Amino acid sequence: MVEVTLTLPEAIKRAAAAYEGGQLGEAERLARVILDVKADYFDALHLIAVIEARRRRHDEALASYGRALAVRPDYAEALYNRGNTLQELKRHDEALASYDRALAVRPDYAEALYNRGNTLQELKRFDEALASYDRALAVRPGSAEALNNRGNTLQELKRFDEALASYDRALTARPEHAETLYNRGNSLKELKRFDEALASYDRALAVRPDYGEVHWNESLVRLLTCDFVRGWEKFEWRWKTESLGLSRRNFAQPLWLGEDGIEGKTILLYSEQGLGDTIQFCRYVPLVAARGARVLLQVPPSLQDLMASLAGIAQVIGPTNTLPDFDLHCSLLSLPLAFGTRLDTIPSATPYLSASSESMRNWNISLRLKYRPRIGLVWSGNPALEKGHNRSIKLSSLLQLLDVDATFVSLQKDLRPDDATVLKDRSDLLHFGDKLKDFSDTAALISNLDLVISIDTSVAHLAGALARPVWVLLPFLSDWRWLLDRDDSPWYPTARLFRQHAAGDWSGVIDHVGVELVKRLRAVDAAAR
Repeated sequence: MVEVTLTLPEAIKRAAAAYEGGQLGEAERLARVILDVKADYFDALHLIAVIEARRRRHDEALASYGRALAVRPDYAEALYNRGNTLQELKRHDEALASYDRALAVRPDYAEALYNRGNTLQELKRFDEALASYDRALAVRPGSAEALNNRGNTLQELKRFDEALASYDRALTARPEHAETLYNRGNSLKELKRFDEALASYDRALAVRPDYGEVHWNESLVRLLTCDFVRGWEKFEWRWKTESLGLSRRNFAQPLWLGEDGIEGKTILLYSEQGLGDTIQFCRYVPLVAARGARVLLQVPPSLQDLMASLAGIAQVIGPTNTLPDFDLHCSLLSLPLAFGTRLDTIPSATPYLSASSESMRNWNISLRLKYRPRIGLVWSGNPALEKGHNRSIKLSSLLQLLDVDATFVSLQKDLRPDDATVLKDRSDLLHFGDKLKDFSDTAALISNLDLVISIDTSVAHLAGALARPVWVLLPFLSDWRWLLDRDDSPWYPTARLFRQHAAGDWSGVIDHVGVELVKRLRAVDAAAR
């Protein structure tokens, strides 16, 4: 047998050749035969670990790397490979430590420097990630992978011009790399160079026509720039966009997208993404009902009571309820496509939602005697959502607004720790917190206010849907629904938009709001005299 006739060095060489040839079973068999002869034979221990990692048996691989490193603690490649396995297991801090040990042995280990940068990105330590990529590029200047991920890090740091330059360098090495072309398009989008962004997306799709993220981001650019015809069509690619994590509802009943008559049919409409999306697009429900359909609406529990106020609904259903019989179905966010919505045909009539009279009376009592204007504040969105960091301001940044003669009301249900600390010292800002049980409570509270000032959140949509005056604070590149360079919204006639003029500059926005708030209150006071 080969195990008898071969020396250990010859056997490990044959095992390595089998591995390189894709014969993982034979490579592992030979490695284990070697270990039967010599249990601490490093090359065999390391090879088994590599094979297990390739088979995605990461826990076993990690244990095998540990056994190999017990024999040779400073073997750079084993430390690097162990770091990769820890990354796969999402144990990022340990992965970083393993890469650092590898680099202590071999400081110019380009792969370790590159993957170290990837790990630091996962840990959101972006400045350190950038430095690690730069070290990798000093060793390997033309690395397309390092240049692409360096560009991604620069995007996270909002250094979009530099990110664009990094992507262009990566494309010099790999001109047809779809992911880099996509990332490049995203930087151009952030820079508001929309025609160039679309051209970059087109190049990516020429390489990879089924690239869902590219189609999806193209839809956002087209909707942002009022190309609703192609925008709504491309918007359907959200179902094939892995980063969104959406699951298409696979019903036996057909999907309705506006082509067929629905008179006398029962149609299930349902939410799919954020609460704000549901509030914005439920406006289409009465239009569906007007076509003669019986409408069932499925929404999250926090919206069920509120949605009962919407015209045209036969039944509101929770996400865990058994569905009644129906003939057709459609997501709320596909209704603009079904209705062929254009800028001038947006169904903009408000209010289309309302609070109960009893709930409004109860909240009016909670707000105490009204002897000055009541203003609601929302400063924080959901950080878990994409670009959630663009939808949050520290409460401390808004305190300058409280200097005017008005009653301020927090519409935040949940507070971040630093905001809670600030709020404790501000008796002039009413906060109801857990008393806001669901959106019907929030709607009743908003209905007792004279103005809502909000970051881009579901509460801003709710105020608009209730036809209450709402001032929406927007980042430099806002979400597509707020369009470009306008201070009004075709979706919400009572909304006024306050936009950043430079990326990250919330202070300028808040100063502008402060000036306009003083003007508004002076006008109210003058009208009351």
